[in-house]
Amino acid sequence: MDPIANMIIQLKNAGEAGIDKVTLPHSKFKADILAVLKKEGFIKNFEERTEKERPVLFVELFLENRIPKIRGLKRISKSSKRIYKRVSDIRPVKNGYGSLILSTSKGVMSGKDAKREKLGGEALFSIW
Repeated sequence: MDPIANMIIQLKNAGEAGIDKVTLPHSKFKADILAVLKKEGFIKNFEERTEKERPVLFVELFLENRIPKIRGLKRISKSSKRIYKRVSDIRPVKNGYGSLILSTSKGVMSGKDAKREKLGGEALFSIW
């Protein structure tokens, strides 16, 4: 199973169900992705907690009248096929309303930040 795909699908499904809090299994890579999603305004907040002696990520979602901030997403690079983007290949998602999440040599960042830093990397997923 793909843990990144599971995480982003859980966030999307929780928003569509009107649930504003999600608990996810902890990993440093997931925490880095959540930090970028928080910076881009797709989630309200997240924190690392311990439940039943296991580390978890507790995520708060934006819901306005039970309408989620995360409308859709698309997993780009999978474990079976890695997709890499050069700086010149990074384009706006949904005319600037979405964001491309990349794993670069300087860590996980959005497409806008990667373009500003002139970095390419593995395109993880796009979110809008």
